[in-house]
Amino acid sequence: MPDLNLLVTLDVLLSEGSVAGAARRLHLSPSAMSRALARLREVTGDPLLVRAGRGLVPTPRAIELRAQVGALVDGANAVLRPTEKLDLGKLKRRFTLRTSEGFAETFGPKLLALVAEQAPGVTLHFLTKPDKRSAPLREGDVDIETGVIDAQTAPELRNLPLFEDRWVGVTREDHPLAQGKLTVSDFAASGHILVLRDGLHGAEIDEAIRVAGLERRISAVVNGFSTALALARETQLVATVPERHTEGLRKGMCSFSLPVDVAPFTVSMLWHPRMDGDLAHRWLRSSVRSVCALRRGAKPKE
Repeated sequence: MPDLNLLVTLDVLLSEGSVAGAARRLHLSPSAMSRALARLREVTGDPLLVRAGRGLVPTPRAIELRAQVGALVDGANAVLRPTEKLDLGKLKRRFTLRTSEGFAETFGPKLLALVAEQAPGVTLHFLTKPDKRSAPLREGDVDIETGVIDAQTAPELRNLPLFEDRWVGVTREDHPLAQGKLTVSDFAASGHILVLRDGLHGAEIDEAIRVAGLERRISAVVNGFSTALALARETQLVATVPERHTEGLRKGMCSFSLPVDVAPFTVSMLWHPRMDGDLAHRWLRSSVRSVCALRRGAKPKE
């Protein structure tokens, strides 16, 4: 393997054009620098610096290498240099967040307010999440994604739990289920809106109802929670949605705990590991986490 320290030596030698001058800059003895030049000549197969009168002049090969070597050394110094402190007030950047529509509706306003206060030059692009493909994060099209981690989640992705959510039933305020004590039979017999989402749907709800010997009556099938709630608001149908994800979408409606036992689930933030050390991205992750930690929805009726 090549000795990469020789790049620095070569850069200084070509810049100084003198063994003595290069030795002073690198705090080496003239004899040590002469040995380094001999090693460089051996590695490159070129004299590099040749005597002309009382001084040294670069060979054509050395002139050709000068710009390349300088760029390489500058790049290495940039990589190894400590990261500069992030100045949020001067940060100009666009971040893309791939989330559900409910997440953007519920947590987006607080996040936008925090960003406007701390980093007014930052733009947030909320992108609807139609599936659980990891390609957008892997390819850099998306900066942060939120969702439930499962077998479909790419193992190389970083993740951080944001909050625990649970399923709740939602109806119009004048719906029969909003009156009195709720039974499993009444719940199952009502007309339901089924939300089909990749990785997050009502299969566990139907299984819990089947344990009771019943089955939900599905009247409509939609692809998103906002659509389900919009239909439930204008009909006598029941929507079953995540509680915290849909806090803003459920305003003015009756929300209630399900009459069957369904396990809660954890919503996490995901990002690609190449963004671990990016200070601006680290700040955004911290911002998303703090906003989710602060937000608490009203407790549905039991």
